[in-house]
Amino acid sequence: MQILDLLFGKPLASSEERAEQIGSTAGVGIFGIDALSSAAYGPEAALVLLIPLGVGGLHLILPVMAAIIILLMLVYFSYRQTIEAYPHGGGSYTVATENLGHGPGLLAAAALMIDYVLTVAVSISAGVEALVSAVPAMQPYTLGLCLGILLVLTIINMRGVRDAGAAFMVPTYLFVFTLLVVIAAGLARAAMSGGHPHALVAPPPLPTTATEAISLWLVLKVFASGCTAMTGVEAVSNGVMAFRDPTVKNARRTLTIIVVLLAILLIGIALLCRIYHIGATPSDSPGYQSVLSQLTFAVMGRGWFYYITMGAVLTAVSLAANPAYQDFPRLAKAIAAHNYLPHVFLLRGRRLLHSHGIYALVVMSAIILIVFRGITDRLIPLYAIGVFLAFTLSQAGMVVHWRRHRGSGWVRHAMVNGVGAVATGITLLIVLVAKFVEGAWVTALLIPLLILAMAMVHRHYLRVTRETANPAPLRVENLRPPLIIIPLDRWSRITEKALRFALSISPEIIVVHVVSADSAGRSIRDDWEKRVAAPLREAGMKIPELVDLNSPYRFVLAPVMDFVLEKERTLENRQIAVLVPELVVRHWWENLLHNQRANVLKLLLLLKGNQRILVINIPWYLQRG
Repeated sequence: MQILDLLFGKPLASSEERAEQIGSTAGVGIFGIDALSSAAYGPEAALVLLIPLGVGGLHLILPVMAAIIILLMLVYFSYRQTIEAYPHGGGSYTVATENLGHGPGLLAAAALMIDYVLTVAVSISAGVEALVSAVPAMQPYTLGLCLGILLVLTIINMRGVRDAGAAFMVPTYLFVFTLLVVIAAGLARAAMSGGHPHALVAPPPLPTTATEAISLWLVLKVFASGCTAMTGVEAVSNGVMAFRDPTVKNARRTLTIIVVLLAILLIGIALLCRIYHIGATPSDSPGYQSVLSQLTFAVMGRGWFYYITMGAVLTAVSLAANPAYQDFPRLAKAIAAHNYLPHVFLLRGRRLLHSHGIYALVVMSAIILIVFRGITDRLIPLYAIGVFLAFTLSQAGMVVHWRRHRGSGWVRHAMVNGVGAVATGITLLIVLVAKFVEGAWVTALLIPLLILAMAMVHRHYLRVTRETANPAPLRVENLRPPLIIIPLDRWSRITEKALRFALSISPEIIVVHVVSADSAGRSIRDDWEKRVAAPLREAGMKIPELVDLNSPYRFVLAPVMDFVLEKERTLENRQIAVLVPELVVRHWWENLLHNQRANVLKLLLLLKGNQRILVINIPWYLQRG
């Protein structure tokens, strides 16, 4: 317990939940780190596709980033309205379900769940790429570093919202500060040199001749890749309830700060790339350098500030997975509340977190990282589809919301969300088509598969509800003690405990003993008359029936199962209680020293039994020795 307290903090009582709420300053660190750090890989994802255009491709990055910022502003105004309309948390799943129905709600849920998993994978892999840029010798250890960072993030987030906010605030603000310094210094040097500054450390030269012509299709692909810079914007609306009062005001202020900073970073990076002639390099090439690494070299030189900046980028980008740690469990809880995910996601753990949601997120993210070897360029094509699908469904749901409630200014509100829905819907189609062959088809396939899985879970819960519903009052007729069956191997304190309990609840007891060639000379009948029958006869009590089950093939559990099921078939309308004696050891390793027949028997009885067969565990606790 002390180790758990050290790693994850002491357990929190439900009454301490209010103390875990945060303000806008911590909110930027917790919910903004994903969106802000996407400035590290969004522009680079777009520049990678411009490599075949050489130097000429740099002229496209500025208008592409401008288009993305316009789209970002549309989404921003839409989500401001969503926060106000849903002060208890207006994630895409909630908004789509309440206004568009369960079908679109499940579509939004599947899209968001996949997006959160990819957010974790992409953020961590991008952070490791920043490290590899600064220390190329680390490139062979990319996957191991990714999994190590995933473990650290998990431990931090398992400590709760407040501790996570304190841990992520400094890296977030350091990341933003260092990049703003680079952008300001780069633009200042450009202004003083008449628009043609000299790079302190020259970036890798770009080809002067293009190997591919500019086309509308290429521009759309660049725009689609650059749109990964918008991921994480929805995090605030999903986690409104994490903010302290005034909840809506704090959430909207946090969203504003995040969007303004992100817009400045995106346009600043695009400007510097064009001014300093900086393009992307293939991430799997031996001399790989990220765009931010080249920018910092060019503007600030190879000094201490470069390493601080790259350290901030590595930390922030790696920690950008944090909003997914906050929002995925909340989303899983909301879906489970509608019976579309296992109810275990409704449970809160020791730190008031929905811990099982975190476990699921970590396992799926680790699988993605392993499959794609932690390479960001391989993960990017899978990204952004989920988030833009969620954007579109959320905004479309808000249009229906405003039309349904028709409050003051509802037409204006509906128009804002309508424009946002159209813009993100068009972007979704562009991203899907442009990235389909490169890997987006994987996400497009996973979404319906996840919806199908959730529908199967829902169907199961409906069946459980239908079969267990009981509108009738308690039935008091035909109440009689059950027939007790006790499997015994030898006479011991454990079997005595089981037999005493059986005698206290029913006069009809059958003790079954499996006899095989290997058990010759060790039959329980040797002790039965002296240890069991005689004391009961003397006390005037009914003696249980002892039945030997022959097992020529030395099976133990199969004869017992056959006997129980046969009794169930022959005794109609009679409950049968199977008492299973079991030794309980104090240490986990001691289980290895004993057979697990009791556990297997209980499992078989549960799987093959029915409503009239009861399984009762009779534990004997081994004392400490």
